[in-house]
Amino acid sequence: MPGHLIRRLNQRSTAVFQDRMKSTGYDLTSVQFAALDLLRRNPGIDQAGLASAIAYDRATIGEVVKRLEQKGLVERTVNEQDRRARALHLTMNGQDVIGRLRPVVHHLQADILGNLTDEERAQFTTLARKAVALDDD
Repeated sequence: MPGHLIRRLNQRSTAVFQDRMKSTGYDLTSVQFAALDLLRRNPGIDQAGLASAIAYDRATIGEVVKRLEQKGLVERTVNEQDRRARALHLTMNGQDVIGRLRPVVHHLQADILGNLTDEERAQFTTLARKAVALDDD
């Protein structure tokens, strides 16, 4: 069944990611990495925007941001357009970390789908994007 295979693939993806982070000496989850990478591309986004962009609920993202802030990778500042909201930015350390880890994460993708050829990986990615596009409506 597809659901079972997706769960197994998620387990493999998580294990590969965690193993690679450990071997490079970083203590980051895949969600934390996704948040850092999004902040790299969208400095100043607020938590609601971050949650929406990486498809996580606001409560979970709040904890993710809190942990990244504690690690000195992210800072929150008052949003100039809406003083109740907080804009998120990478710190200098956060910029350094994401710069070092992006190539690592790029290369580990092949290990997640290790039994597939390059053509099959591309096809899988296309089909996975199509499958989750239903959630984007």
